[in-house]
Amino acid sequence: MNFIEDLKWRGALNQVTDEEGLLQAMAAGQIGAYVGTDPTADSLHLGHLIPFMVLKRFQKAGGKAVIIVGGATGSIGDPRPTTERQLLSEEQLKVNEQGIATQVTKLFGADGTTIVNNADWLSPMTLPEFLRDYGKLFSVNVMLKKDVVASRLETGISYTEFTYQILQAVDFLHLWREENVRLEIGGSDQWGNITAGVDLIHTVEGSEAPAFGLTIPLMTDSTGKKFGKSEGNAIWLNAEKTSPYTFYQFWYNQRDEDVVKYLKYFTFLSPEEIADLEKEVAENPGARLGQKRLAEEVTAFVHGQAAVKEAEALSKALFSGDVATLSTQQIRDVFAGVPGFETTSAQQNVVDFLVDAGIEKSKRQAREDVTNGAITINGQKETDVAAEVDPSTNYDGQYILVRRGKKKYFLGTVK
Repeated sequence: MNFIEDLKWRGALNQVTDEEGLLQAMAAGQIGAYVGTDPTADSLHLGHLIPFMVLKRFQKAGGKAVIIVGGATGSIGDPRPTTERQLLSEEQLKVNEQGIATQVTKLFGADGTTIVNNADWLSPMTLPEFLRDYGKLFSVNVMLKKDVVASRLETGISYTEFTYQILQAVDFLHLWREENVRLEIGGSDQWGNITAGVDLIHTVEGSEAPAFGLTIPLMTDSTGKKFGKSEGNAIWLNAEKTSPYTFYQFWYNQRDEDVVKYLKYFTFLSPEEIADLEKEVAENPGARLGQKRLAEEVTAFVHGQAAVKEAEALSKALFSGDVATLSTQQIRDVFAGVPGFETTSAQQNVVDFLVDAGIEKSKRQAREDVTNGAITINGQKETDVAAEVDPSTNYDGQYILVRRGKKKYFLGTVK
């Protein structure tokens, strides 16, 4: 399959301005494609991974990957469907730019990849230059019809947001001239901005100039929920914001109805490999082989193979209940989402400890659960109601981990 056919098979193509023209340009020699991302945070999240997967496929098909970290456009913010973005300080933008540049370098590698910052060519431009060289080439009538602008007309849109599409178009033109970029890739909501860039190139460089736009369908799960959220929280690509274990578990916990779709989109497995996994999912869903392979592939792509091995080791430790050997950082990563409580560093009778922590409702119930072997503290089963709990014995004295029954965990923070 060629680049376009592969995207169609994977469900990764929404619109393309000139399918045949793009394939011809790719066949004629190496060209560049770009994805832009504004540094609105110090890390990318799963939503950013959606267009980056298509750019990576373009790179694997022989093209050059170009990524814009929008230092200039990020300072004003692109139009959102409802409200205007909060402006960030120059200092925060610099921090965010560095964080994102580090991440995309890791994802794409140095070979066949160029990372640029549009502040380099947009910031030196004066307002008269902008209006003379570019503003005069855009029709307000056309700009008003762009989806993201039209959706804001009733509630109001600032001039800053209104002109964002011109700045994005200038980015495409600059990269067309300087980096041999012929294709811009973005989400389906970016179609208006992308076609504005194609139109600008055709106006300035000639109607036959090879410039193409491609958008990706809105990614949703089988329930219609927008992809990339976990209990309302973003899944970050930065290991310090979302641990590799949590990242791995996000993919492993996907529904059977979604796993094949995500294998097609978020992995580089062949159609034959995915067909085999699809058969496994249908015939033996309990084994979760599709989810396991999905988690392995995406975690390796974002965090590396070592992170996959650690995530699998942690999963095995949790399944067996062998948590005593886990490090303080691993405890913090793995159990960040379980019910928590605070405790002091003082030793305390196990029955009193369980009640004070809110794990047990009464001392009678606490004594019963301890006697029956239902309580495990820091990986050790406790059956003696006279035992003392010493928070300093594990995890550098920072945490105490309690399990009641087979699966119910509680994480205590030692104050």
